Amino acid sequence: MTLIDLNADVGEQESTEGVALDAAILDAVTSANVACGLHAGDARTMRVMCEAALVREVRIGAHVGYADREAFGRRDREAGHEVLRDQTLYQVGALSAIATAAGGRVSYVKPHGALYHRCATDVGQARAVIEAIVSFDSALAVLGPPGSALLSVAAGHGLQTVAEGFADRAYLSDGSLMPRSERGSVLDPAAAAEQALRIARSRSVGTAGGGVIDLDVRSLCLHSDTPGAPGLAATLRERLLRAGVELRAFT
Repeated sequence: MTLIDLNADVGEQESTEGVALDAAILDAVTSANVACGLHAGDARTMRVMCEAALVREVRIGAHVGYADREAFGRRDREAGHEVLRDQTLYQVGALSAIATAAGGRVSYVKPHGALYHRCATDVGQARAVIEAIVSFDSALAVLGPPGSALLSVAAGHGLQTVAEGFADRAYLSDGSLMPRSERGSVLDPAAAAEQALRIARSRSVGTAGGGVIDLDVRSLCLHSDTPGAPGLAATLRERLLRAGVELRAFT
């Protein structure tokens, strides 16, 4: 049977409505990437998301990003090695403390936004992130792009690595995501569901140019700020299960 983890970026909205929407997403996924306060979220959202995840037996991951709340962590930054290492350690540590207090634990780390894309190819930035993780807890897994510098550096340090694909984002022929500034970069619910099924079953994905590329991943992500995210999460879960895909967390 095909195994896939369904994860979502959550804890990025601080309003009561936003927190409720994220909690609804957790009803459908197996892993939750919780914002750790630098690109979005705060102590309250971290606590609420951890508690909601634990009730649903959803794994908790630290969603670490550049310290750039103004641009939601989606603006590329030139963070020095020590700065990025310390900021990553700060974020993982903060979420871990809150998860522990709620009766759970952080089991993996995933970079967010611009840091995620930068760590795909920038070995220096990837090293800073991985060094922080290793110094905190070498049992943590690392979730990131397949074939990335991030996963390569993580594997070199003996960490568990997990390759990830995206249900709700369009791909380019080189395997990268289409920039959000381009029309069609965020898929509508129907297209996202079809893409998720294709990735899970055939380990391949269609590209914006009409081609097909291999995409061998263990986890699929959807974004909480994608329009209709709670409904999309439920649809993805239902479609994957109906197609015979077993949803199971990787940690």
